[in-house]
Amino acid sequence: MKVGAICQRDAISIANTESITAAAQLMRERHVGFLVIYQFGDDLRRPIGVLTDRDIIVEVIAKKVDPEALCVDDLMTRQPLIANDNEDLSDVLQGMRMAGIRRVPVVDVRGALLGVFAIDDAFDIITGFMCDITGSVKNEQRVERHARVG
Repeated sequence: MKVGAICQRDAISIANTESITAAAQLMRERHVGFLVIYQFGDDLRRPIGVLTDRDIIVEVIAKKVDPEALCVDDLMTRQPLIANDNEDLSDVLQGMRMAGIRRVPVVDVRGALLGVFAIDDAFDIITGFMCDITGSVKNEQRVERHARVG
């Protein structure tokens, strides 16, 4: 299965020149804790970094830094792990596990932002597969019991 087929296509992104306050407001408005950062003026929104709500809490709020004094470029994680839409899910999951991260931007062949893939997306798919398998096994058991009884 390719990661592009299952990623969330509504990736929330922000330019690197925006303020941390603007980033936090965007997170609040869109109910997300992860933003993909692109270079100001890049219409393809090619990821150059990521920013999480945890980054803001740990590096700004906990240190009592004025969020208006910082822009996204000051705080973002640079050179994030990025998944290509045609990569196998297993390869992306392995890279995420090794990097210790839960979300990755997904890009097309041009590097343009397509979406975000999260560990939760994989969990949903695995849960669906498990339900399908469990249902198949239960159906087979019912058929076998019915054949023995009949």
